[in-house]
Amino acid sequence: MPAFIENTDTNTLDSFVRQAVSEKVSLIVSDEHAAYRNLKDQFEHAFVRHSVGSYVDGVVHTQTIDGFWSLIKRGIMGAYHKVSRKYLPLYVAEFEFRYNNRNNPEIFEAAIARC
Repeated sequence: MPAFIENTDTNTLDSFVRQAVSEKVSLIVSDEHAAYRNLKDQFEHAFVRHSVGSYVDGVVHTQTIDGFWSLIKRGIMGAYHKVSRKYLPLYVAEFEFRYNNRNNPEIFEAAIARC
């Protein structure tokens, strides 16, 4: 399971992104959090400024990941009600699978094949 991110300071998030993201990525899009400010040294990086009401600038937006986290939050509150820190990565993996297969008419077969 992936490690937990204990805080959102610059060193922690910068290190996490550099370990998790391939150097082949053509663009990283984020919000304006200051912890991402050094990414431009290695990656093409663009961001949206939520603090001033800017959420989309052409192809630069965080709507996809914001929507994904919204689905996870609703799923936990609506179906599971509570999850522990220990098992959170497994719940995220479940919702990741559901999201990535949302248009797959053979989703049940895909789920069984991974068992």
